[in-house]
Amino acid sequence: MSVEFIGMIGTQHVSEIHPPTGPAVDPAFVRHFVAAHEEAGFDRVLVGHSSSTADGLQVAAYGAAHSDRLGFLVAHRPGFMAPTLAARAYATLDHFSSGRVAMHVISGGNDAEQRRDGDHLDKEARYARTDEYLEVVKRTWTAEAPFDHDGTYYRVQDVDAAVRPVQNPRIPVYFGGSSAAAYRVGGRHADVFALWGEPLAETAEQIAAVREAAVAAGRAAPPGISVSFRPILGATEEKAWERAHRVLDRIVAAKGGAGSFTGKKMHSGPPPNVGSQRLLAAAERGELHDRALWTPTAAASGAAGNSTALVGTPETVAAALLDYVDIGVTTLLIRGYDPLDDAADYGRELLPLVRGELARRSAPEPAGARA
Repeated sequence: MSVEFIGMIGTQHVSEIHPPTGPAVDPAFVRHFVAAHEEAGFDRVLVGHSSSTADGLQVAAYGAAHSDRLGFLVAHRPGFMAPTLAARAYATLDHFSSGRVAMHVISGGNDAEQRRDGDHLDKEARYARTDEYLEVVKRTWTAEAPFDHDGTYYRVQDVDAAVRPVQNPRIPVYFGGSSAAAYRVGGRHADVFALWGEPLAETAEQIAAVREAAVAAGRAAPPGISVSFRPILGATEEKAWERAHRVLDRIVAAKGGAGSFTGKKMHSGPPPNVGSQRLLAAAERGELHDRALWTPTAAASGAAGNSTALVGTPETVAAALLDYVDIGVTTLLIRGYDPLDDAADYGRELLPLVRGELARRSAPEPAGARA
């Protein structure tokens, strides 16, 4: 039994409590950020996407060139690049990284954000386009003979890519979203379906919806499930909560803070995407849920991105993460409000506890243990 750990990198030091510092693309910082995650034992890092940030494929290529083992989950919005070109771009990076790339598909939940890059489709149309887009991308990676595709959004002929992924049968596809349309399309295409950190009961409901969509799509096995959190650790429970409230005070003082990895507000007013709406609804129901899930950070930042915290000692937070594993989560995406320092702390204090407990559970019982 194992779980995948994913962190997150960006091209400058920024979070809800840290205004962006340095140039928008700081190669030295990227190298340091990548090294911190690799040394901490993360399996992958997410490279986010927005209409204002650096190109993710190039960031991942640079990170891969300065690391040996770490994987790169590169966020991708369908619609701005032809699916055949995207397939070749990811396959090329898969070669240069020796099979360490994955695609994280985000159809887009914010009309204003989409329009900044020239996309004027509404949400339902975006998901319909994503469905068709991924069909062409995956076929480009795997087709054994040239193919044509004549669809609503894409028409290609005689597709025969010479560059195929290193990974067999293809590059993994992660998929983010919390709407019915996201469940439907992600349930069909995703290898891993990504959710934000909600209470256990609501997360279980979303997992069931994703699995139901996978069955409806005729899949033999459902996708894995990723859930994202912002752990806030302390040597004692008291110190962890003191730190949590310091973080919250800084978010409030900054009137929500900058975007969690962009340095810019992603939206003003009520959030348009279902994922953020769900986090805010959880915050309205209460500040503390289950073992350690704390929602005020989401409320204070407008739930712009994954923004719910897990607060406590490493032992408490590890137990909380394992609670999610117990309901079917296979991937844990964790990143801190102090992004660089927290990544190192997680590697020292948190990842070993979770992995150690999972190894203990998987170990065979000693002979005679049942006697």
